[in-house]
Amino acid sequence: MKAQSTARLLAGLSLLALGSAPALAQEAAAGGEGDSGIAEIVVTAQKKAEKIQSVPISIAAVGGETLAAYNVTTLQALQGTVPNVQIDNFANTPNNAVFTIRGIGVIEPDPYAGNTVSIVVDGVPQFFSMGALLDTYDTGRVEILRGPQGTLFGANTTGGVVNVVTNQPTGEFGGNIRATYGNWHRFDVNGSIEAPLVKDKLSLKVSGIHTERKGWVTNVWNGEDMGRKNVNAVRGQLLFTPNPDLRITLQGEYVAARNGAPVVVNGGLPGEANYVPEGTFWNGAVLPMYRSPCAVAGQPCVAPDKYFSGNNEVPDKSDMTTRFGIATIQYDNTPLGNLTAITGYKNFTLFEYTDQDGTAKTNNATRRRTNGWQFSQELRSAFNVGDSFNAVAGMFYLKTNYNHYQMYHLDFALPGLVQFNTQAQTTESFSAFLQTYTKLAEGLKFSAGLRYTHDRINARSTLDYGVNAPALTSDDFAVIPEIAVGGVVVQKGRDLRSNPHDIDVGGRKSWNNVGWKVGLDYELGRNQLIYANWARGFKSGGFTGRIGVPSDGDTPYNPEKVDTFEVGLKADFLDRHLRINLAAFTTSYRDMQVAQIYYDPQTKVQGNRILNAAASRIRGFELEAQAVPVEGLTLRGSLAFLDAKYKDFLYFDPVSATYTQLKGYDLQNAPRWASTLGANYTYKLSGGSRIVADVSWLYTAKKFYTAITDTPRSTVQPTYYLDALLTFYGPDERYSIGLWGKNLLDKRYISTVYDSPGYTGIVGYAPPRQFGVSAGYKF
Repeated sequence: MKAQSTARLLAGLSLLALGSAPALAQEAAAGGEGDSGIAEIVVTAQKKAEKIQSVPISIAAVGGETLAAYNVTTLQALQGTVPNVQIDNFANTPNNAVFTIRGIGVIEPDPYAGNTVSIVVDGVPQFFSMGALLDTYDTGRVEILRGPQGTLFGANTTGGVVNVVTNQPTGEFGGNIRATYGNWHRFDVNGSIEAPLVKDKLSLKVSGIHTERKGWVTNVWNGEDMGRKNVNAVRGQLLFTPNPDLRITLQGEYVAARNGAPVVVNGGLPGEANYVPEGTFWNGAVLPMYRSPCAVAGQPCVAPDKYFSGNNEVPDKSDMTTRFGIATIQYDNTPLGNLTAITGYKNFTLFEYTDQDGTAKTNNATRRRTNGWQFSQELRSAFNVGDSFNAVAGMFYLKTNYNHYQMYHLDFALPGLVQFNTQAQTTESFSAFLQTYTKLAEGLKFSAGLRYTHDRINARSTLDYGVNAPALTSDDFAVIPEIAVGGVVVQKGRDLRSNPHDIDVGGRKSWNNVGWKVGLDYELGRNQLIYANWARGFKSGGFTGRIGVPSDGDTPYNPEKVDTFEVGLKADFLDRHLRINLAAFTTSYRDMQVAQIYYDPQTKVQGNRILNAAASRIRGFELEAQAVPVEGLTLRGSLAFLDAKYKDFLYFDPVSATYTQLKGYDLQNAPRWASTLGANYTYKLSGGSRIVADVSWLYTAKKFYTAITDTPRSTVQPTYYLDALLTFYGPDERYSIGLWGKNLLDKRYISTVYDSPGYTGIVGYAPPRQFGVSAGYKF
């Protein structure tokens, strides 16, 4: 027994030497009463409940207890905690998610570009990146699946899947409430209550959250804070169980986000169109123009000790309203197997203003409004044939629609000059899938999956130019007083809703695809698994929506395909006191869709398009480890490596009008190394109380963001974070009170940057130090 304890301690010390860990990757609690080993987590990554160590794919899971303890209220707070996973937003549209897994992601704020990482909530994929940085409250767990997941989750999963599972009704009375107060005037309150309406038949659950805080950026125009948050959300769930085999859940959610306008930091250089000199005053500003974080040409941007931006042109407003409904029917033990039907509907409206120059000068600003909805239906069956074969088969249908306009003032080019862009797109997708699992021999299993997908897109985009346009706060957003062509006024008072447009592009297009996945896994021993698989993923083509010049949207961009080969090991040792998970992969990426946002020096406007890079190659690994060297202490460790480069990409630069072969250039948002280190200690007190202390260190290497050619200004520096918490739990965990802190060393970092030579750099800052106290009560 002493030898085993010594082995556990040595294992823990070895893990510390590894120097990395997924701080939130798994719950640190023990497996149960009297069990001091590493906890087991049940996931639904393959459309069925399984222990995470039994799933032959690279997957991480963040439990609800961890989310609550670290006061995680959006998915973006998980950035840096899971190996080879980047969770960001676009620099000037914070409501738009940018998920990149293993170097595969889309950095484009508008919906026309689609996604390569699918966010799935209780079985319903979220088509739109707008609002995909979900508010996490009453959440059971977040599963992150790395690599193509097209067989079971469909198109737009070439990078992977983020599977969010909310806490479902149990049929028992109970609830909880939790409140948080922190710096930056942060105040959160969330909770849930469930009440059976008919014993063992009908139960109602209601949960909700309110979260608010001030912004940590100062407006040089009026001295006020920028980037404030104010979100209210409520979710209702009705569980009906007429018999033990039938479970019907109706779920509805309403989210009202009433936040401050997006914060844009001006990273311009002298001579660029949007540059504003440091120290100058504009429009009665109370503070001078701040120093550009990208002030040194040819060098990466650097975050200052104090964050400044500017907004003198538009209201401080970013409102998003979301309504989301799900109907789930689970019927087990039927002649057709265990049946599941999931119907989902979601609609949203996003309305926001942005001072695009980020200064007190009147240079350029936008008003954007997007209405979108989606409807989805999945019907699947999980069934067995004998003792050696089981499968999941089903069909899936998705229809989406969005309408969008953007009024863009370009006063830096010509006072009163305006662009008015509209987008309308309808997408339909139908697929049929089959995933099988066959036992070939004792401990050896073969899996094979196939999915046929038909996607159809109908898109239209328009663009009009005008001069002497009304202010962005005017209600007459669709009327341009004077239309200018080549600098000559040719018409007055044109209503854009009923007259021909300067640019009118789009079309209809459909694509068919067959994707697959095959694999083998073998149990070496108890809780020890090796596996290998080959998966092909697919992402549909489409049409550019936010057009700037006619060539941007006159032809569709092509689909992309991904082939990933992965081998892995999942193994527990020392009576489940040491866990080692390792996944190594290589990916062949063909016709990769790359979003290009550029400044057209001839028209002095922004152009946008989706390019198809001929080929890319991605290789890497994820090493994750946990150890319980002594009772109550859990150590965590991980190390991620990523080599993501273009293999063949003849790139045309519209600014310099030259071609460049980008073979060997790094992909965007793909840091080469990432690691974390964590420790969790639980000290038991008399009477069933306990104290939990947790500390996490997170490291992410430098990466390039929103610049295809890996320019110095597009570099996001390496980041180092230290997070910690200390929580007291009362008997039976009925109540708790805790202290928490994120970025305790108060590091100041660039989080996003968009490099547009000749125009400007658009920079976003990472959060500074946050800390606070939380208290919770369960009943």
